[in-house]
Amino acid sequence: MAHEILKLSSVHPTRGYSHAAKAGNTLYIAGQVANDINGNPVGKGDMAAQAEQVFTNLKNIVEEAGGSLSNIVKMTTLLTHFASIDAYRSARGRYFSDPMPPNTLMIIESLATPDYMIEVEAIAVLD
Repeated sequence: MAHEILKLSSVHPTRGYSHAAKAGNTLYIAGQVANDINGNPVGKGDMAAQAEQVFTNLKNIVEEAGGSLSNIVKMTTLLTHFASIDAYRSARGRYFSDPMPPNTLMIIESLATPDYMIEVEAIAVLD
């Protein structure tokens, strides 16, 4: 099946990767970190602020692709600190309602840039 790499204006520009690809009605969203629309990191050392930005980025991407957060069918979440789980869950709860989409949660040593505390990738099925 052919796929399309989406060129998005609702999130920061990328270098060396794309935010999303669409194959049929399935949207594959690259891991989102806490960058604002200009590519500036948000919330250094503040998990709540970073999680908020990550979920805002996910929302913007799926909406620009023609869907909503309710179209997300799977997420993978990477956190760099176990103590950040409550802040992550609190932010996620402002964007998603029960039943939550399936999610794999991993605690890892570091992301690509040490200032990032969270990264979330997602798969959505658009109507």
